[in-house]
Amino acid sequence: MHIISASRRTDIPAFYMPWFMNRLIAGFASYPNPVSGQTVTVGLQPDDVHSIVFWSKHYAPFLPHIDELGEHGYRFVCHYTITGAPRTLEPHVPCWEHAVQIFRELADRTSPQQVLWRFDPILVTPELDAVFYRDRFQEIAAALAGSTTRCYFSFATFYGKVARRLAHSRIQAIDLPLAAKQALVADLVEIAAAHGITLFACCQPELLNEHIQPTRCVDGELLAALFPDRPPITRAAPSREGCGCMVSRDIGMYDTCPYGCVYCYATNNPAAALARHRAHDPQAEQLLPGQSTKPG
Repeated sequence: MHIISASRRTDIPAFYMPWFMNRLIAGFASYPNPVSGQTVTVGLQPDDVHSIVFWSKHYAPFLPHIDELGEHGYRFVCHYTITGAPRTLEPHVPCWEHAVQIFRELADRTSPQQVLWRFDPILVTPELDAVFYRDRFQEIAAALAGSTTRCYFSFATFYGKVARRLAHSRIQAIDLPLAAKQALVADLVEIAAAHGITLFACCQPELLNEHIQPTRCVDGELLAALFPDRPPITRAAPSREGCGCMVSRDIGMYDTCPYGCVYCYATNNPAAALARHRAHDPQAEQLLPGQSTKPG
């Protein structure tokens, strides 16, 4: 059995749910290995799948499929990213006020333990300072109280292509000193706790303390607790330094998400991603048949 990631590379719940459900019916999906470009096929029958880890900024298109997923025996958790960042950073993402309504409905139909809030990334600029992020976190945490027990956060990582996109967009990103990060995170811990939420740091070992635990976004312990009928997954497969994720099979493809977030590591060219989404065939075995997308 394997864990399916859907997906770190694109937003399947927001844009590709018909394709995903068709792949479950077919019992398999294909995707290009992002390094070699070779096509990989993975089984998606219920007996093949330990659980599914979804990642999205918008779960409204996912909601109609919850019952069907459960009826066929699929177990899943949902990473739901809500940062409340402005259009300068997230030009096409639904506003956070709408997102929290969908989040609450998703948690009501599954459980608060299955829906994981991501306040990620924290990208500081002269306009979006620590006060902005503290106040926005307060608003979102209050709105999500009772609908989640976990929040995963990280400060932005300035990969080469991300730095280039920020420069092209004339966004002056600021890498806060460690002491400033620690001060902001201390505020977030206090706010989260007041709303029944535990804060977890994603690949930020320098920020760990007695109040901040390291997260594993594909978390074998969490999945075992939620789905005790499934065999334990114990093999780690970190994606970068500080990552504690368990091994999973990601069926997404890079450069296919139309959201155009300027900090996104999974998109090299937002215009190309939009064109690929428009050309997508929901009946195909992979998101973009005959194409291989690679991270830049």
